Amino acid sequence: MSTNASQNLVAIVGRPNVGKSTLFNRLIGERRSIVGDEPGITRDRIYGQVDWAGTNFSLIDTGGMVPDDDAVIPANIFKQAGMAIDEARLLIWVVDARTGITQLDEELAALLRATGKQVLVAANKTDSASLESESTEFYRFGFENVYPISAEQGIGVGELLDGVIELLDQHLEERDETPEKRELRLAIVGRPNVGKSSLLNRILGEDRVIVSPVAGTTRDAIDTVLETPERKFRLIDTAGIRRKGKTDEMAEKLSVIMARKSLERADVAIVLVDAVEGVTALDATIAGYAVDAGCSIIIAVNKWDIVKDKETNTASEFERGLREKMKFLDWAPVITISALSGQRVEKILPLVLRADEARNRRVPTSQLNDFFERAIAQPRGGTAPTSRLKVQYLTQASVRPPTFVVFTSGGKPGLHFSYERYVLNRLREEFDFFASPLRIVEKHKRKARK
Repeated sequence: MSTNASQNLVAIVGRPNVGKSTLFNRLIGERRSIVGDEPGITRDRIYGQVDWAGTNFSLIDTGGMVPDDDAVIPANIFKQAGMAIDEARLLIWVVDARTGITQLDEELAALLRATGKQVLVAANKTDSASLESESTEFYRFGFENVYPISAEQGIGVGELLDGVIELLDQHLEERDETPEKRELRLAIVGRPNVGKSSLLNRILGEDRVIVSPVAGTTRDAIDTVLETPERKFRLIDTAGIRRKGKTDEMAEKLSVIMARKSLERADVAIVLVDAVEGVTALDATIAGYAVDAGCSIIIAVNKWDIVKDKETNTASEFERGLREKMKFLDWAPVITISALSGQRVEKILPLVLRADEARNRRVPTSQLNDFFERAIAQPRGGTAPTSRLKVQYLTQASVRPPTFVVFTSGGKPGLHFSYERYVLNRLREEFDFFASPLRIVEKHKRKARK
Protein backbone atom coordinates (compact mmCIF):
# COMPACT_ATOMS: atom_id res chain seq x y z
CA MET A 1 0.00 0.00 0.00
CA SER A 2 1.62 3.25 -1.12
CA THR A 3 0.96 6.33 0.94
CA ASN A 4 1.69 10.01 0.69
CA ALA A 5 4.75 11.00 2.75
CA SER A 6 3.39 14.46 3.48
CA GLN A 7 0.50 12.85 5.36
CA ASN A 8 2.75 10.40 7.23
CA LEU A 9 5.04 12.04 9.75
CA VAL A 10 6.96 9.95 12.26
CA ALA A 11 8.98 11.61 15.04
CA ILE A 12 11.99 10.11 16.80
CA VAL A 13 12.05 11.24 20.43
CA GLY A 14 13.91 10.34 23.62
CA ARG A 15 16.27 11.60 26.31
CA PRO A 16 19.78 12.75 25.37
CA ASN A 17 22.44 10.34 24.09
CA VAL A 18 20.30 7.25 23.50
CA GLY A 19 21.09 7.02 19.77
CA LYS A 20 18.22 8.93 18.15
CA SER A 21 20.38 10.49 15.43
CA THR A 22 22.14 7.19 14.72
CA LEU A 23 18.74 5.59 14.20
CA PHE A 24 17.57 8.54 12.06
CA ASN A 25 20.62 8.18 9.79
CA ARG A 26 20.10 4.42 9.60
CA LEU A 27 16.44 4.77 8.59
CA ILE A 28 16.92 7.45 5.91
CA GLY A 29 20.05 5.74 4.57
CA GLU A 30 22.37 8.73 4.76
CA ARG A 31 24.37 10.70 7.32
CA ARG A 32 22.12 13.72 7.86
CA SER A 33 22.18 14.13 11.65
CA ILE A 34 25.45 14.78 13.49
CA VAL A 35 26.30 11.82 15.69
CA GLY A 36 28.49 12.03 18.81
CA ASP A 37 28.76 10.96 22.43
CA GLU A 38 28.14 14.45 23.79
CA PRO A 39 24.49 14.87 24.85
CA GLY A 40 22.48 17.62 23.14
CA ILE A 41 24.23 17.71 19.75
CA THR A 42 20.90 17.60 17.86
CA ARG A 43 18.97 20.78 18.71
CA ASP A 44 16.57 21.52 15.87
CA ARG A 45 14.14 19.25 14.08
CA ILE A 46 15.74 17.48 11.11
CA TYR A 47 13.57 15.94 8.40
CA GLY A 48 14.26 12.98 6.12
CA GLN A 49 12.36 10.55 3.89
CA VAL A 50 12.03 6.79 4.38
CA ASP A 51 10.78 4.29 1.80
CA TRP A 52 9.99 0.84 3.13
CA ALA A 53 7.81 -1.97 1.73
CA GLY A 54 6.20 0.38 -0.81
CA THR A 55 5.30 3.03 1.76
CA ASN A 56 6.99 6.41 1.94
CA PHE A 57 6.92 8.52 5.09
CA SER A 58 8.65 11.57 6.56
CA LEU A 59 10.90 11.13 9.56
CA ILE A 60 11.74 13.85 12.12
CA ASP A 61 14.83 13.71 14.32
CA THR A 62 14.61 15.73 17.53
CA GLY A 63 16.99 16.82 20.26
CA GLY A 64 17.29 14.97 23.56
CA MET A 65 14.29 15.84 25.72
CA VAL A 66 14.86 17.03 29.29
CA PRO A 67 11.41 18.19 30.51
CA ASP A 68 12.45 20.01 33.69
CA ASP A 69 15.76 21.56 32.59
CA ASP A 70 15.61 25.38 32.81
CA ALA A 71 18.80 25.99 30.81
CA VAL A 72 18.09 27.92 27.58
CA ILE A 73 19.29 25.30 25.07
CA PRO A 74 17.65 22.22 26.69
CA ALA A 75 14.39 24.17 27.13
CA ASN A 76 14.48 25.12 23.45
CA ILE A 77 15.23 21.50 22.46
CA PHE A 78 12.25 20.35 24.51
CA LYS A 79 10.04 22.96 22.81
CA GLN A 80 11.22 21.84 19.35
CA ALA A 81 10.63 18.18 20.25
CA GLY A 82 7.16 19.08 21.53
CA MET A 83 6.33 20.71 18.19
CA ALA A 84 7.53 17.58 16.38
CA ILE A 85 5.33 15.40 18.60
CA ASP A 86 2.28 17.58 17.82
CA GLU A 87 3.04 17.38 14.11
CA ALA A 88 3.74 13.63 13.95
CA ARG A 89 1.30 10.80 13.39
CA LEU A 90 3.43 8.19 15.16
CA LEU A 91 6.27 8.42 17.67
CA ILE A 92 9.40 6.29 17.89
CA TRP A 93 10.64 6.58 21.45
CA VAL A 94 14.32 5.61 21.65
CA VAL A 95 15.55 4.24 24.98
CA ASP A 96 18.89 2.78 26.05
CA ALA A 97 18.71 -0.98 26.71
CA ARG A 98 22.20 -0.99 28.23
CA THR A 99 21.44 1.69 30.81
CA GLY A 100 17.91 0.46 31.47
CA ILE A 101 15.05 2.59 32.76
CA THR A 102 16.01 5.98 34.21
CA GLN A 103 14.01 8.60 36.08
CA LEU A 104 13.97 10.72 32.93
CA ASP A 105 12.48 7.79 30.99
CA GLU A 106 9.71 7.59 33.62
CA GLU A 107 8.91 11.30 33.08
CA LEU A 108 9.01 11.02 29.28
CA ALA A 109 6.73 7.95 29.37
CA ALA A 110 4.10 9.97 31.22
CA LEU A 111 4.45 12.81 28.69
CA LEU A 112 4.14 10.48 25.70
CA ARG A 113 1.13 8.67 27.15
CA ALA A 114 -0.58 12.04 27.62
CA THR A 115 -0.27 12.78 23.87
CA GLY A 116 -2.68 9.93 23.07
CA LYS A 117 -0.52 9.05 20.04
CA GLN A 118 0.73 5.60 19.16
CA VAL A 119 4.25 5.01 20.43
CA LEU A 120 6.76 2.42 19.26
CA VAL A 121 9.54 1.88 21.79
CA ALA A 122 12.97 1.29 20.18
CA ALA A 123 15.19 -0.30 22.86
CA ASN A 124 18.50 0.74 21.32
CA LYS A 125 22.00 -0.66 21.84
CA THR A 126 20.59 -4.19 21.98
CA ASP A 127 23.46 -6.03 20.34
CA SER A 128 23.42 -9.26 22.36
CA ALA A 129 20.89 -11.87 23.52
CA SER A 130 21.26 -10.81 27.16
CA LEU A 131 20.46 -7.19 26.31
CA GLU A 132 17.45 -8.31 24.25
CA SER A 133 16.11 -9.95 27.42
CA GLU A 134 16.81 -6.73 29.35
CA SER A 135 14.83 -4.68 26.81
CA THR A 136 11.56 -6.33 27.87
CA GLU A 137 11.51 -4.16 31.02
CA PHE A 138 10.34 -1.24 28.85
CA TYR A 139 6.95 -2.95 28.46
CA ARG A 140 6.18 -1.70 31.97
CA PHE A 141 5.32 1.74 30.54
CA GLY A 142 2.22 0.25 28.91
CA PHE A 143 3.17 0.71 25.25
CA GLU A 144 2.24 -2.29 23.13
CA ASN A 145 5.14 -2.21 20.68
CA VAL A 146 8.69 -2.66 22.04
CA TYR A 147 11.46 -3.42 19.53
CA PRO A 148 14.99 -4.42 20.63
CA ILE A 149 17.32 -2.80 18.07
CA SER A 150 20.90 -1.74 17.45
CA ALA A 151 20.87 1.44 15.35
CA GLU A 152 24.65 1.20 15.01
CA GLN A 153 24.61 -2.34 13.58
CA GLY A 154 21.14 -2.31 11.98
CA ILE A 155 19.86 -5.20 14.14
CA GLY A 156 16.06 -5.25 14.48
CA VAL A 157 15.59 -2.10 12.37
CA GLY A 158 13.59 -3.98 9.73
CA GLU A 159 11.11 -5.22 12.34
CA LEU A 160 10.78 -1.67 13.68
CA LEU A 161 10.03 -0.35 10.18
CA ASP A 162 7.46 -3.11 9.63
CA GLY A 163 5.74 -1.96 12.82
CA VAL A 164 5.76 1.68 11.66
CA ILE A 165 4.24 0.78 8.28
CA GLU A 166 1.56 -1.41 9.85
CA LEU A 167 0.41 1.40 12.14
CA LEU A 168 0.52 4.02 9.37
CA ASP A 169 -1.57 1.83 7.07
CA GLN A 170 -3.96 1.11 9.93
CA HIS A 171 -4.35 4.83 10.56
CA LEU A 172 -5.19 5.49 6.90
CA GLU A 173 -7.83 2.75 6.92
CA GLU A 174 -9.40 4.18 10.07
CA ARG A 175 -9.31 7.70 8.61
CA ASP A 176 -11.09 6.51 5.45
CA GLU A 177 -13.89 4.99 7.53
CA THR A 178 -16.84 7.04 8.73
CA PRO A 179 -16.27 8.79 12.06
CA GLU A 180 -19.00 6.72 13.74
CA LYS A 181 -18.14 3.74 15.93
CA ARG A 182 -16.90 0.71 14.06
CA GLU A 183 -19.48 -2.01 13.65
CA LEU A 184 -19.57 -4.73 16.27
CA ARG A 185 -19.06 -8.20 14.80
CA LEU A 186 -21.31 -10.77 16.47
CA ALA A 187 -21.10 -14.50 15.63
CA ILE A 188 -23.85 -16.96 16.54
CA VAL A 189 -22.33 -20.42 16.89
CA GLY A 190 -23.45 -23.84 18.02
CA ARG A 191 -23.85 -27.41 16.90
CA PRO A 192 -26.38 -28.14 14.14
CA ASN A 193 -30.06 -27.58 14.80
CA VAL A 194 -29.83 -25.67 18.10
CA GLY A 195 -31.67 -22.67 16.64
CA LYS A 196 -28.95 -20.32 15.40
CA SER A 197 -30.89 -19.10 12.38
CA SER A 198 -34.07 -18.72 14.45
CA LEU A 199 -32.18 -16.59 16.96
CA LEU A 200 -30.73 -14.42 14.20
CA ASN A 201 -34.20 -13.87 12.72
CA ARG A 202 -35.60 -13.00 16.15
CA ILE A 203 -32.83 -10.47 16.80
CA LEU A 204 -33.36 -8.92 13.38
CA GLY A 205 -37.12 -8.98 13.70
CA GLU A 206 -37.58 -10.42 10.23
CA ASP A 207 -36.86 -13.61 8.33
CA ARG A 208 -33.50 -13.01 6.70
CA VAL A 209 -32.19 -16.57 6.97
CA ILE A 210 -33.80 -19.91 6.04
CA VAL A 211 -35.05 -21.66 9.19
CA SER A 212 -35.43 -25.41 8.95
CA PRO A 213 -35.54 -28.32 11.39
CA VAL A 214 -33.11 -30.19 9.11
CA ALA A 215 -29.62 -30.09 10.58
CA GLY A 216 -27.08 -28.33 8.41
CA THR A 217 -29.40 -26.02 6.43
CA THR A 218 -27.01 -23.11 6.78
CA ARG A 219 -23.78 -24.07 5.04
CA ASP A 220 -22.06 -20.70 4.80
CA ALA A 221 -21.50 -17.85 7.19
CA ILE A 222 -24.05 -15.17 6.33
CA ASP A 223 -23.36 -11.57 7.33
CA THR A 224 -26.32 -9.33 8.09
CA VAL A 225 -25.98 -5.70 9.19
CA LEU A 226 -28.27 -4.48 11.93
CA GLU A 227 -28.36 -0.81 12.96
CA THR A 228 -29.76 0.18 16.34
CA PRO A 229 -29.72 3.58 18.09
CA GLU A 230 -26.76 2.33 20.17
CA ARG A 231 -24.58 0.63 17.56
CA LYS A 232 -24.20 -0.95 14.16
CA PHE A 233 -23.89 -4.75 14.39
CA ARG A 234 -22.62 -7.21 11.83
CA LEU A 235 -24.37 -10.48 12.66
CA ILE A 236 -22.62 -13.61 11.46
CA ASP A 237 -24.83 -16.71 11.30
CA THR A 238 -22.63 -19.76 11.00
CA ALA A 239 -23.12 -23.29 9.81
CA GLY A 240 -23.60 -25.84 12.59
CA ILE A 241 -20.20 -27.03 13.71
CA ARG A 242 -19.48 -30.75 13.78
CA ARG A 243 -16.34 -32.60 14.73
CA LYS A 244 -14.06 -32.83 11.71
CA GLY A 245 -13.76 -36.60 12.09
CA LYS A 246 -17.53 -37.04 11.90
CA THR A 247 -18.26 -34.84 8.89
CA ASP A 248 -18.52 -37.18 5.93
CA GLU A 249 -19.65 -34.76 3.26
CA MET A 250 -17.27 -32.12 1.93
CA ALA A 251 -19.92 -29.44 2.41
CA GLU A 252 -20.16 -30.27 6.11
CA LYS A 253 -16.37 -30.17 6.46
CA LEU A 254 -16.38 -26.77 4.81
CA SER A 255 -19.07 -25.59 7.22
CA VAL A 256 -16.75 -26.35 10.14
CA ILE A 257 -13.96 -24.33 8.53
CA MET A 258 -16.34 -21.46 7.73
CA ALA A 259 -17.62 -21.36 11.31
CA ARG A 260 -14.10 -21.21 12.73
CA LYS A 261 -13.21 -18.44 10.29
CA SER A 262 -16.32 -16.55 11.37
CA LEU A 263 -15.18 -16.75 14.99
CA GLU A 264 -11.75 -15.44 14.03
CA ARG A 265 -13.31 -12.22 12.72
CA ALA A 266 -15.91 -11.83 15.46
CA ASP A 267 -15.75 -9.57 18.50
CA VAL A 268 -18.42 -11.38 20.49
CA ALA A 269 -19.76 -14.92 20.12
CA ILE A 270 -23.14 -16.16 21.26
CA VAL A 271 -22.62 -19.86 22.00
CA LEU A 272 -26.02 -21.46 21.65
CA VAL A 273 -26.83 -24.70 23.51
CA ASP A 274 -29.99 -26.80 23.55
CA ALA A 275 -31.93 -26.71 26.83
CA VAL A 276 -33.83 -29.91 25.99
CA GLU A 277 -30.88 -32.03 24.90
CA GLY A 278 -28.56 -30.57 27.50
CA VAL A 279 -24.89 -29.61 27.25
CA THR A 280 -22.77 -31.96 25.15
CA ALA A 281 -19.03 -32.42 24.64
CA LEU A 282 -19.42 -30.80 21.21
CA ASP A 283 -20.90 -27.68 22.83
CA ALA A 284 -17.74 -27.42 24.92
CA THR A 285 -15.57 -27.93 21.83
CA ILE A 286 -17.39 -25.15 19.98
CA ALA A 287 -17.01 -22.82 22.95
CA GLY A 288 -13.33 -23.70 22.98
CA TYR A 289 -13.03 -22.53 19.36
CA ALA A 290 -14.53 -19.18 20.40
CA VAL A 291 -12.04 -18.84 23.29
CA ASP A 292 -9.13 -19.71 20.97
CA ALA A 293 -10.30 -16.97 18.60
CA GLY A 294 -10.25 -14.42 21.45
CA CYS A 295 -14.00 -13.71 21.29
CA SER A 296 -16.00 -12.42 24.20
CA ILE A 297 -18.62 -15.07 24.95
CA ILE A 298 -22.26 -15.15 25.99
CA ILE A 299 -23.82 -18.58 26.50
CA ALA A 300 -27.47 -18.65 25.42
CA VAL A 301 -29.53 -21.69 26.48
CA ASN A 302 -32.19 -21.98 23.76
CA LYS A 303 -35.62 -23.70 23.79
CA TRP A 304 -36.06 -22.96 27.49
CA ASP A 305 -39.81 -22.54 26.91
CA ILE A 306 -40.26 -26.25 26.18
CA VAL A 307 -38.20 -27.62 29.07
CA LYS A 308 -40.39 -29.87 31.25
CA ASP A 309 -40.51 -29.96 35.05
CA LYS A 310 -39.08 -26.49 35.57
CA GLU A 311 -39.67 -26.87 39.30
CA THR A 312 -36.88 -29.46 39.40
CA ASN A 313 -34.98 -28.45 36.25
CA THR A 314 -34.41 -24.84 37.30
CA ALA A 315 -32.23 -22.39 35.39
CA SER A 316 -29.69 -22.34 38.22
CA GLU A 317 -29.61 -26.16 38.23
CA PHE A 318 -29.03 -26.21 34.45
CA GLU A 319 -26.29 -23.59 34.75
CA ARG A 320 -24.57 -25.61 37.46
CA GLY A 321 -24.37 -28.61 35.12
CA LEU A 322 -23.23 -26.39 32.24
CA ARG A 323 -20.43 -24.87 34.35
CA GLU A 324 -19.30 -28.37 35.29
CA LYS A 325 -18.89 -29.32 31.61
CA MET A 326 -17.41 -25.94 30.60
CA LYS A 327 -15.13 -25.16 33.54
CA PHE A 328 -12.92 -23.01 31.30
CA LEU A 329 -15.88 -20.64 30.78
CA ASP A 330 -16.61 -19.74 34.39
CA TRP A 331 -16.40 -16.06 33.38
CA ALA A 332 -19.00 -16.23 30.57
CA PRO A 333 -22.57 -15.10 31.43
CA VAL A 334 -25.44 -17.55 30.86
CA ILE A 335 -28.92 -16.55 29.72
CA THR A 336 -31.95 -18.80 29.10
CA ILE A 337 -33.96 -17.86 26.01
CA SER A 338 -36.45 -19.06 23.43
CA ALA A 339 -35.60 -17.96 19.89
CA LEU A 340 -39.02 -19.24 18.76
CA SER A 341 -41.16 -17.29 21.24
CA GLY A 342 -38.72 -14.41 21.76
CA GLN A 343 -38.41 -15.07 25.50
CA ARG A 344 -35.57 -12.90 26.91
CA VAL A 345 -34.00 -12.44 23.45
CA GLU A 346 -34.22 -8.65 23.93
CA LYS A 347 -31.61 -8.96 26.70
CA ILE A 348 -28.94 -10.35 24.39
CA LEU A 349 -27.80 -7.20 22.55
CA PRO A 350 -27.33 -5.15 25.78
CA LEU A 351 -25.14 -8.01 27.06
CA VAL A 352 -23.21 -7.99 23.78
CA LEU A 353 -22.62 -4.23 24.06
CA ARG A 354 -21.36 -4.59 27.62
CA ALA A 355 -19.06 -7.45 26.56
CA ASP A 356 -17.62 -5.42 23.68
CA GLU A 357 -16.99 -2.44 25.93
CA ALA A 358 -15.08 -4.68 28.37
CA ARG A 359 -12.94 -6.34 25.68
CA ASN A 360 -11.82 -2.88 24.51
CA ARG A 361 -11.00 -1.68 28.02
CA ARG A 362 -7.44 -0.47 28.57
CA VAL A 363 -6.49 -0.04 32.22
CA PRO A 364 -4.44 3.12 32.89
CA THR A 365 -0.87 2.28 33.93
CA SER A 366 -1.27 4.08 37.28
CA GLN A 367 -4.31 1.93 38.18
CA LEU A 368 -2.52 -1.22 37.04
CA ASN A 369 0.53 -0.37 39.16
CA ASP A 370 -1.72 0.17 42.19
CA PHE A 371 -3.48 -3.15 41.51
CA PHE A 372 -0.10 -4.90 41.20
CA GLU A 373 1.08 -3.63 44.57
CA ARG A 374 -2.13 -4.67 46.30
CA ALA A 375 -2.99 -7.95 44.60
CA ILE A 376 0.10 -9.41 42.97
CA ALA A 377 3.26 -8.19 44.67
CA GLN A 378 1.75 -9.30 48.00
CA PRO A 379 -1.08 -11.70 47.07
CA ARG A 380 -3.73 -12.62 49.61
CA GLY A 381 -5.04 -16.12 49.11
CA GLY A 382 -3.10 -16.49 45.85
CA THR A 383 -0.29 -18.93 45.33
CA ALA A 384 3.11 -17.31 44.77
CA PRO A 385 4.85 -18.61 41.62
CA THR A 386 7.82 -20.20 43.46
CA SER A 387 10.28 -19.08 46.08
CA ARG A 388 12.79 -18.31 43.31
CA LEU A 389 10.59 -17.05 40.46
CA LYS A 390 9.66 -13.44 41.22
CA VAL A 391 6.88 -11.39 39.59
CA GLN A 392 8.34 -7.91 39.06
CA TYR A 393 5.50 -6.00 37.43
CA LEU A 394 2.64 -6.24 35.00
CA THR A 395 1.47 -4.15 32.07
CA GLN A 396 -1.39 -4.28 29.58
CA ALA A 397 -0.06 -5.01 26.12
CA SER A 398 -3.24 -4.92 24.03
CA VAL A 399 -7.04 -5.11 23.90
CA ARG A 400 -9.54 -7.29 21.99
CA PRO A 401 -9.02 -9.44 24.01
CA PRO A 402 -7.28 -7.71 26.94
CA THR A 403 -3.73 -9.08 27.11
CA PHE A 404 -1.35 -8.54 30.00
CA VAL A 405 2.39 -9.07 30.14
CA VAL A 406 3.75 -10.37 33.44
CA PHE A 407 7.47 -9.78 33.93
CA THR A 408 9.30 -12.38 36.00
CA SER A 409 12.89 -12.86 37.09
CA GLY A 410 14.99 -15.45 38.91
CA GLY A 411 14.42 -19.19 38.84
CA LYS A 412 13.00 -20.95 35.80
CA PRO A 413 10.37 -19.20 33.66
CA GLY A 414 6.85 -20.56 33.82
CA LEU A 415 4.06 -19.24 36.04
CA HIS A 416 2.16 -21.94 37.92
CA PHE A 417 -1.32 -22.36 36.45
CA SER A 418 -2.95 -21.69 39.85
CA TYR A 419 -1.10 -18.40 40.20
CA GLU A 420 -2.00 -17.39 36.64
CA ARG A 421 -5.64 -18.19 37.34
CA TYR A 422 -5.45 -16.11 40.53
CA VAL A 423 -4.09 -13.10 38.61
CA LEU A 424 -6.77 -13.43 35.90
CA ASN A 425 -9.57 -13.69 38.46
CA ARG A 426 -8.32 -10.65 40.35
CA LEU A 427 -7.99 -8.62 37.13
CA ARG A 428 -11.52 -9.57 36.10
CA GLU A 429 -12.90 -8.70 39.53
CA GLU A 430 -11.01 -5.41 39.80
CA PHE A 431 -11.67 -3.99 36.32
CA ASP A 432 -14.98 -5.66 35.32
CA PHE A 433 -13.83 -7.53 32.21
CA PHE A 434 -17.36 -8.79 31.62
CA ALA A 435 -17.68 -11.83 29.31
CA SER A 436 -14.18 -11.27 27.95
CA PRO A 437 -11.31 -13.75 27.87
CA LEU A 438 -8.10 -12.43 29.38
CA ARG A 439 -4.64 -13.46 28.29
CA ILE A 440 -1.36 -13.46 30.15
CA VAL A 441 2.04 -13.50 28.50
CA GLU A 442 5.10 -14.12 30.64
CA LYS A 443 8.33 -12.25 29.88
CA HIS A 444 11.22 -13.70 31.83
CA LYS A 445 14.31 -11.67 32.59
CA ARG A 446 17.33 -13.88 33.02
CA LYS A 447 20.29 -12.85 35.11
CA ALA A 448 23.24 -11.78 33.04
CA ARG A 449 26.08 -14.27 33.33
CA LYS A 450 29.27 -12.93 34.84
